[in-house]
Amino acid sequence: MYESLDGKIVLVTGAGSGIGRAIAERFGGIGAKVVVNDVVAAKALEVADHIGSLGGSAMAIRADVSDGDEVADMFAALMEEHNRIDVLVNNAGLVGPMLHFFEADEAWWRRIIDVNLTGHFLCSHRAARIMAKAGGGSIINMSSGGATQSHRSFTAYDATKGGIEALTRAMALDLGPYNIRVNALMPGSIDTSGLPIEDRVFRGENVPLGRIGEPYDMTGAALFLASDDASYITGDVLKVDGGMTAQQRSATVDIMPPSGFPRIEDL
Repeated sequence: MYESLDGKIVLVTGAGSGIGRAIAERFGGIGAKVVVNDVVAAKALEVADHIGSLGGSAMAIRADVSDGDEVADMFAALMEEHNRIDVLVNNAGLVGPMLHFFEADEAWWRRIIDVNLTGHFLCSHRAARIMAKAGGGSIINMSSGGATQSHRSFTAYDATKGGIEALTRAMALDLGPYNIRVNALMPGSIDTSGLPIEDRVFRGENVPLGRIGEPYDMTGAALFLASDDASYITGDVLKVDGGMTAQQRSATVDIMPPSGFPRIEDL
């Protein structure tokens, strides 16, 4: 099914753990040449080494995607090694720290915006120019249910995810004539940190498929959007959420209940 991805150059940002790692390893397993990025060098190297140990091809590059100079250096290293990029998976992002709107400050807001939203722009801006000169490519952004249905105490995070979906649509229009497709994945409640079994049951019981998601659950959708099988799909958001956002009742995703909000007398 994914013959079109064999030998392709795939950059996955934030691939040192969680969803990014699972996607990087899946691409490596089907013959793609993976560039593993993470802000922590040791994590990127561990994933690249693991892909290599399984017979795949991977290189690790440490970079903070919110820093334009570091992104430029990352793409310079990628081009020196491979001289092209076929697929970019913009996975790198921050979820927290979780703060109520009254507890938030400008530094918190700017850091999450810079990593989650500006990071998507900086990496895409570099990748798209290379792809255009080579005849095309695929960019996959990472959204969230918070783009359209918000979480408590995740103001900055949810704002970035709404921005990412708008960015996805806008990029798809601008880049379509250059045969560059731009889509987004929308994960549901995915266990990226190894939750205790009681938390997994609690968070999964209201999901229509009856369970919390695993990082691996995201990988098939990523491969599909990157492949020639999705050659006429762009500007779209593909939900991988076990049916969570299709229902009228809410899944158990909020960590901060109103009882934990700041008191008026403390403001």
